[in-house]
Amino acid sequence: MSTSITRRAFGAIVASTAISAALPLRFAHAAEYTFKMGTNVPATHPLNVHLSQAADKVKTETNGRFELQLFPNNQLGADSDMLSQLRSGALECFLNSGVNVLSTLIPAAAISGVGFAFKGYSEVWSALDGKLGANLRGQINKGGLVVMDKVWDNGFRMITNSSKPITKPNDLEGMKIRVPVSALWLSLFKALGAAPTGMNFAEVYTALQTKVVDGQENPPAIIAAAKLNEVQTYASVTNHMWDGWWFLMNRRAWGQVPPDLQETVSKIINESCVAQRADVAQKNIDLRKDLAASGMIFNEVDPAPFRSKLSEAGFYKEWRGKFGEEAWALLEESVGKLA
Repeated sequence: MSTSITRRAFGAIVASTAISAALPLRFAHAAEYTFKMGTNVPATHPLNVHLSQAADKVKTETNGRFELQLFPNNQLGADSDMLSQLRSGALECFLNSGVNVLSTLIPAAAISGVGFAFKGYSEVWSALDGKLGANLRGQINKGGLVVMDKVWDNGFRMITNSSKPITKPNDLEGMKIRVPVSALWLSLFKALGAAPTGMNFAEVYTALQTKVVDGQENPPAIIAAAKLNEVQTYASVTNHMWDGWWFLMNRRAWGQVPPDLQETVSKIINESCVAQRADVAQKNIDLRKDLAASGMIFNEVDPAPFRSKLSEAGFYKEWRGKFGEEAWALLEESVGKLA
């Protein structure tokens, strides 16, 4: 067999070599560590926008050694499926609300969703960047998962439906409302007289469209990203619950990453989280204007009668007992006494 190389072939080899040499080293080889991230909101949501930016920064600052791959909008399954995958190691990262399926594994994680507890963001971050957050992260770690220091913002939630504005607790009487699959969410709306149905987010638009449920509750960023304004008319600004996402990791996978890479990745993720918080807070204000322009009717709500209704129904007493005195005291340290 001849070992000679034609002039054309030699030229192609030289050109290919020159191109390869010109490429940055970080793109010339596969990542040593590839972590998949699963979320349950559309790709356009600020959560995924900032996660995507964080992934780019991680790849750059680790010279391609570490790669985060984002799978938004329940591409990897419903929340319960992703939590199972995370625990088994089939998924390395999962962003989930403490009040949602994470609370089935770590019950105390749901305490951040106590109804009408937080009056504003200053109280939220005081609690979750402070003693309460440290307590919850400790419990999540004991539960076999790794959790980043900062919790990502989903925002304060409002109630939407297509029948009437919600101005007082009695307006919720008998309303079929979708809530995430969570004991706390179900308990909250039952105590307010509604008929809540636990449902994964991927099913919400169709359920509203087909009238399986009358309403739902979410912050404006999710209402807009999922186009729920197409199937809902009224938005009542109850701010009944603040919600956010914990950045969770599979302990075994994370433990295989060298400490220097762990430090770089953690720093980028937590910095991106702080930027996302500011973005979400502003977007939830701006999006109200956009949703109103599209025909959605907003009304402000006085929280006092709702808080009284929950107190009379024994909601706070019940959940104080479930969360325990230590966690409840840490919550009240930031928000004041809850009845």
